[in-house]
Amino acid sequence: MGRTRRTGRKTRPYGGGVVTIDLESEGCTDQPSKHRTCWKHIQALMHARRTRITKQQAEEIESFKLTSPCFLQTIPCRERSKKRFKRNNAVSKLKKELDSVSFNCYMENLWKSFSEDKKMSFAYLDSLWFTMYTEASSGVKVLEWIKRKDIFSKKYVLVPIVRWCHWSLLIFCHFGESLLSENIAPCMLLLDSLEMANPKRLEPDIRKFVWDIYEVEGRTENKHMISQIPLLVPKVPQQRNGVECGNYVLNFINLFVRDAPENFCMEGYPYFMKDNWFSPEGLEHFCEKLESLESDIL
Repeated sequence: MGRTRRTGRKTRPYGGGVVTIDLESEGCTDQPSKHRTCWKHIQALMHARRTRITKQQAEEIESFKLTSPCFLQTIPCRERSKKRFKRNNAVSKLKKELDSVSFNCYMENLWKSFSEDKKMSFAYLDSLWFTMYTEASSGVKVLEWIKRKDIFSKKYVLVPIVRWCHWSLLIFCHFGESLLSENIAPCMLLLDSLEMANPKRLEPDIRKFVWDIYEVEGRTENKHMISQIPLLVPKVPQQRNGVECGNYVLNFINLFVRDAPENFCMEGYPYFMKDNWFSPEGLEHFCEKLESLESDIL
């Protein structure tokens, strides 16, 4: 039996040694080792529940083949080319994990496909801003960048989040409205394609994030009122493997922008955001659309 080092990480038996499961890392190690692996969504689940993993649980987890990371080290987008894509390669990249650079490339192309009327009601934040905000060294800068977005003039603000090697989508609704309004009041949506990972594990960071945004904007609402803004987690379609979460978030954005009500009211919740919102085939079609958008721009 291999030795278990006393570290801040949890371990599991693996053959004659020990595999380190790093619950603290925001990304995956770039130093490959037979005694170390990246545990993506299971990592998030264990971190959320703060539980140890047994040998039996390790075997069950491995049987689901969820060992491929969702968020790899940053790699550059492919260079522009005059050649068009071949259709049989159309969804090759989106069938793999999405790093932040690839996600932002697809997000920019998707945003350009929306009508000007839609863009007037929506804004979106860079996919790394939330994670950067949680780091003491860059939190103030992120708040300054967000202030320039003038998000309180928008009906909806899309906030892609990547934490614990997993993508999810936070949406601010009607932040420019009064917190005392009885008809149209601010609320938040958290869309996650991996419910088993406990999406609300993000709530403390989200609450602090929102409070700081209100404060840097010089809003008059007090901290207690802001803390009462509802954070809703609708039952949305769930991913089928360990690499689709980025694709799901992009499709959440695509469909929410298309179908969002003029005024989001609690009485109508969850609207279209249900577990049958879209099918696996619908997701595949959307991925083809994204690749087509990219090829049109190249």
